[in-house]
This record gives sequence, structure tokens and C-alpha cells, in this order.
Amino acid sequence: MTLRLVVPKETFPGERRVALDPSVAGRFAKLGAEVQVERSAGKSSHFSDVQYEEASASLFDDAAQAMSAADVVVKVQPPTLEEVERLHEGAVLLGFLAPHRNPELVKRLRDKKITSFAFELLPRISRAQSMDALSSQASIAGYKVALMAAELASFFFPMLTTAAGTIRPAKVVVVGAGVAGLQAIATCKRLGAMVEAYDIRAAAKEQVESLGAKLIDTGVDASGQGGYARELTKEEIAKQAEVLARHIAAASAVITTAAIPGRAAPKIVTKAMVEGMKAGSVIVDLAAESGGNCELTEPGKTIEYNDVIIHGPLNVPSMIPVHASETYSKNVFNFLSPFVKDGQLTLDWNDEVVIKSCLTHDGAIRHEPTRKAVGG
Repeated sequence: MTLRLVVPKETFPGERRVALDPSVAGRFAKLGAEVQVERSAGKSSHFSDVQYEEASASLFDDAAQAMSAADVVVKVQPPTLEEVERLHEGAVLLGFLAPHRNPELVKRLRDKKITSFAFELLPRISRAQSMDALSSQASIAGYKVALMAAELASFFFPMLTTAAGTIRPAKVVVVGAGVAGLQAIATCKRLGAMVEAYDIRAAAKEQVESLGAKLIDTGVDASGQGGYARELTKEEIAKQAEVLARHIAAASAVITTAAIPGRAAPKIVTKAMVEGMKAGSVIVDLAAESGGNCELTEPGKTIEYNDVIIHGPLNVPSMIPVHASETYSKNVFNFLSPFVKDGQLTLDWNDEVVIKSCLTHDGAIRHEPTRKAVGG
């Protein structure tokens, strides 16, 4: 029986991405899969139904019927409980599932015996880099927030020499030198700004400097497992805050990107730091999704405090839907395609990628931290 790979339209408010673009849908078709795409699923990403049909995908109107017969469903955003109800026992689900924020979803996936894979759980190993949707989407977000900062700031980013005199380049501080932060650094440098970066992992220094920026030395190294930073002690927080405050006070724009998977974003930029910033400067808080790195950030809103603009954008990758969908689609293909042979999906449960990215399978929660948090 041919593998049925179903791509429903995203229902999350404001989501413009689609889980498979026509090009990757065609690649799955060449592997022998029957690719079914909900009509207009790619419209917000500027992919037409005709493009999907030309890529050998078929279109459907009844999402409930298509999902109930699906072997594999690929999504961007976590499914609703209603969507989970449509899946049959043993179906495979792949996408961002945000298990730490959706305990009821996890329980329902378990109870319906859905085999679910969460991109958030993908192991940080070399072989998984091409599947790493967190990184691909973070890179897009980092680019976009740099443009937001340039647009909202009351200063030119590049140095300009005019008949009236020379305007010095803006100083930008990027908080967090992960994938998003590094892309923000690179984009701000391309725009002509002077860029400083703050990260509590010593390993970030080489990457930051390779992009032409300077790493702020706070005397704190909090390198953690998997390339992420560990939480700071109270003494370390005080020490780094004192140094960081001086650099933020001199900045025209601050871009914050620091996140800890499965936890609230660390509060790094305090109210006092904002009060020390110059008038007309801006903070763009990419960590607004998980509460924000700035104490004053209001997720989804743009506010002004003490003549400083604080912007808390949500779902930033969706703002560049074409390339965000294209890169996400490639992540999906690189994850699933090794297990598709002659139009059949055969998962290898000895494979590290399969084991560690699995959230639920055969009536059990396979991800230990989530099982402990959910309680079973």
C-alpha cells in the first residue's frame, strides 16, 4: 500500500508557512509516496495549487477525511486537539509540537497511539543538521529582526558622509549568539552598523568575531549541554548585568535572541537598563514567544518606555513565508526520506534521530522530560 503523505492547511492564527513546498512535494512523489495537499494550503506562502499538481501532488478539500486516511501528516505549527482526533491509530505526525506548552496535546497523542516527532527534540548531532528546523527557522528570524531594528530605530545604521557632515554608524548590541543571533549580527553588519554581541558561552567568541562583531566580555562562562547556555547563578547574573548595562546604554538598537528550550526566556535586559538607554533607541525582543529577554517586553506588542521603543514580535519566520517554507520543507524531507523505500515508510527504531526526536509512540510518551512533566 502506497504511503499517504498529507499536508493540511495551517490553522494557527497568522501562520503563513506551509509544511511542504511544491518542489519537495515532488521529491516525495518520486520516492513513491502519494502526496496530498489541502487546497490553498500554500497560498499564504505564494505557492499555487497548480504548482502542487505539476509536482504530482493531489489536492483535497475535506481535511477531516484526508487526515483520517493519512499515514503521515506534516505540519508547521502543533495540531489542534480536533486535528489529532482526525488521525487514526498508528499514524505518524511530524512538526513543531511545543510539548512543554501543550500537555493536553501530548496526552491525546499518547492516548490515540500516534507516533509523533517534534523538531524541537531533534538531537544536536552532525547528521541531523540538515533536518534541524529550529535552526533553519531561527536563521530566518535573525535576519528579519535585524531589519525590524533598523526600521524602528531613530538612527541610521550605516555611516553616511554628506555635505552637512559625517554621520557615525549606529551601535547595535545583539544578546545571544545562537543561530538567530549570529544571523542578526551578520545582517546588522551588512547594513553598516557597529555590532557588539553578548553571550555567556565562551565558545561564541570565535563565531561572533568571524562575522566582524565584538563579543562583550563579562567574565562569565555558562556553556551548557547541546550548545545551549545553562542558567546563571545570582552572583553571575549580577556580574554580567553590570557590564552589559554599560554597553546597552551606548547602543542605538538592542536585539535579544536568548532562549532555553522548554523554558521561559531568561530576563537579561532589566527595567533599569532600559532607563539607561538613550532616547530614540529600540529593543527588538525575538524571545517574546517565550516571555521575552527584556523585563518590559509585551509579547505581540510594540510599546514605548522612557523614550525607548520595545518591540515583541511573534512567529517571525512566518513573516518571510517563501524561504521559511522552502527551508522547512527540506528539513522535513531530510528527516523522513531516509526511511521511505518503494513508497513505504519504515522507521528505524535503532536510529538516534528517530529515538531522540520521538515524542509519543505506541501509547507512550517517549521523551523522558515531557513524560515527567505531563505525568505518564
